Amino acid sequence: MQRLSAPPLPSWIERELPFVRYRVDLGAYRMHVMEVGEGPTVLMLHGNPTWGYLYRKVVRALADGARGPTTGPWGRIPYRVIIPDLIGLGLSDKPHGRCVHTLEAHAQWLTRLIERLDLRDLTFVGQDWGGPIGLLALSRMPERLRAMVILNTVIGPPKPSFRPTAFHRFSHVPVLSQAAFRVLEFPQAVLGAAQGDPGSIHGETAAAYRWPLRSFRDNKAPLALARMVPDSLDHPSVAGLRDVYRFCADWRGPAAVVWGDRDPILGGVRTFIERTLPQAPVWRTSAGHFLQEEVPDAIAEAIVYAAGACDNA
Repeated sequence: MQRLSAPPLPSWIERELPFVRYRVDLGAYRMHVMEVGEGPTVLMLHGNPTWGYLYRKVVRALADGARGPTTGPWGRIPYRVIIPDLIGLGLSDKPHGRCVHTLEAHAQWLTRLIERLDLRDLTFVGQDWGGPIGLLALSRMPERLRAMVILNTVIGPPKPSFRPTAFHRFSHVPVLSQAAFRVLEFPQAVLGAAQGDPGSIHGETAAAYRWPLRSFRDNKAPLALARMVPDSLDHPSVAGLRDVYRFCADWRGPAAVVWGDRDPILGGVRTFIERTLPQAPVWRTSAGHFLQEEVPDAIAEAIVYAAGACDNA
């Protein structure tokens, strides 16, 4: 598999990401990937509207040793960490034509990445849309999955009596949602509002999330992914979410959950996940939706637990 060169980053972002960066040709599009470390594979997948930058603190928390000329600035990372950017976000290709963002399409793109990198025996970490996208892909290749770590995401369809959040209802409002998402850089301009500590995303950190979507031409995905959230039981995402639920309910392998209880978007989903994955210990925190910024140590601890659970069984 030929690795293609990655787009450049401004120095103020690049110094936060001491990773190998490359793109992988998936056919129609190229997916940007960051990689670091050696050892068991950990695949970390973000959601909307972020990118792989979200996991930089988690990787730092996984470092286990002294710094040295061959270990990088944080010490040795005892895992092979793979952090892709979803198509349309981060430094992955941003389709400008008639690309339709669907749960199925994103799962297929991730499937191709897993196959082309030949990722096996992996621990999957998913948050926001990264959860169901990754789990739907892995449900079709379960032999590649070792363990899962669930972070403020969904792993099943909505209940029949559900009501979409105000954020997701707004995403379906014609004209106004286009103006807010495409012109006013919503929601990436206000990520701190979804946090337990709003100050956890500010300054250069906030700017780093906006940077890949700074062009009007390139910022279609946030609205498209918001509209991927079901607003009825007839929504196209529901079938894939049902498959994700069946896969997780049948999963008997290692799992762990790290949860930000102050998440205004998905905070209430935790009890459903606990019932679906009864074998998974839960790290409850006071973090918000983008908990990688607030509790990276807890996430690293859960990854170490889940990745090692098979060895200790």
